[in-house]
Amino acid sequence: MFQLGKTIISEDILEKEFVCNLSACKGACCVDGDAGAPLNEAETKILEEIYPKVKPFLRKEGIEAIEAQGTWVKGTDGDLETPLIDNKDCAYVIFDGKTALCGIEQAYNEGIVDWKKPVSCHLYPIRVKDFTEFAAVNYDKWDICDDACSLGKELEVPVYKFVKEALIRRFGEDWYLELEKVAEELKNS
Repeated sequence: MFQLGKTIISEDILEKEFVCNLSACKGACCVDGDAGAPLNEAETKILEEIYPKVKPFLRKEGIEAIEAQGTWVKGTDGDLETPLIDNKDCAYVIFDGKTALCGIEQAYNEGIVDWKKPVSCHLYPIRVKDFTEFAAVNYDKWDICDDACSLGKELEVPVYKFVKEALIRRFGEDWYLELEKVAEELKNS
């Protein structure tokens, strides 16, 4: 672990390798698990605002879940998250054949909304836990991502480089440039 500004960072994000392999996992992270995607307070307001524009991209089951539960929910631990369909799929998930994709991201890609998706989804496999004085930035190892780890190793792409855009989105460009310096120092030591 090391500190960068008000973040405590696991060295795993510099040392582990990762590149999403949708053709192998079929977007399992959007349909497996026991909770929706983590959200922050600002994102709950964004979801409320963009839902009418995103709705046409969603499946009937997702629309029903959102209209019954809301555009976001409080999870069992009190954290804010996306609602689920039958405690399984994220309500915003859509399918391209057998591959799970994000309906919000689809609307974004088509220029309908200007918000890509929750930052927690964009950052994955990094998870950020906010505390009063700092944020913990950790690598989340999940067996459904074994193929992404293999592809990352094959392509020699560390986690922090794979999620560069999302890290900049969450912490800013200056923070990311400092992270790159730390990574380079670690590599050369």
